[in-house]
Amino acid sequence: MDTDTLRLFVAAAERLNITAAGRDLGLAPAMSSNRLAKLEKELGVELLHRTTRKVSLSQDGAAFLPYAREIIAQAEAGRAALGEDTLNPSGILRFAAPSSFAQLHIIPLLPEFQNRYPDITLDLRLSDKRFDIIDGSFDLALRNAPLKDSSLLGRKLSDDSRVLCASPAYLDRFGVPTTPEDLKGHRFLAWSDMAAREIVHQDGQRAILDPEKMTCRTVLDDGTSQRLATLAGMGISINSLWSVAHDLAAGTLMQTLPEWRLNDQSVLWLIYPKSNVLTPKVRCFMDFLVDRLS
Repeated sequence: MDTDTLRLFVAAAERLNITAAGRDLGLAPAMSSNRLAKLEKELGVELLHRTTRKVSLSQDGAAFLPYAREIIAQAEAGRAALGEDTLNPSGILRFAAPSSFAQLHIIPLLPEFQNRYPDITLDLRLSDKRFDIIDGSFDLALRNAPLKDSSLLGRKLSDDSRVLCASPAYLDRFGVPTTPEDLKGHRFLAWSDMAAREIVHQDGQRAILDPEKMTCRTVLDDGTSQRLATLAGMGISINSLWSVAHDLAAGTLMQTLPEWRLNDQSVLWLIYPKSNVLTPKVRCFMDFLVDRLS
């Protein structure tokens, strides 16, 4: 099975445009269509539905897509094992990450990465809602949660310490809590998960932060929005230090209960499917992020 044709199919499936996918690979429109038709004939299925107005992925095409990506990855790994493609990694790298972290810490680094590796195209999916890395056919993803899925492998990027904070204006108006019990009745900016969380004191004491005992008038599912709402004085919130470090240093936010932190042992992981070969493009992006952000 021709890997160049598989690359064309993957590109067409991602862009839903055969002409554009072919152009990216240096192919004329007619040649692109002929190659895909030959692949479909070889497999005995229609991979892409075509009309005069649009292209869409068929059910068979959706089922075949992750295998096509895996074949390409295996071919790249084989060339890497023979010493090829290691100096000039290339291809499309599909990467998923929380948007809040990416906006602050990854996007500013991308010009440097792309100058260093001009043959790698980054296909980024940024959202604070978690993507399924296997179903989404991602090469790599950033997760801020314990690595529990046995089908995934990971490399630690950093600890993800989380603290309580609020704006000076909010604390001036509603008072500064000095113990966990003082949080009762305070306005709390909650995530959609309203579960109680354990917090731990620097001397080892433990307590429970229960949103049900606080006043939750705003529920958010986006870290950047939560930070902005906290800056606006809407309440106390839980934030990762990487999100609010500059605000704390500038005094626009104040750490609440500064001797306490969330006890969830959260870590930022760069993860990838165990079944995937760690290709040169994935390895160099992972090394780049660890070098710059760990």
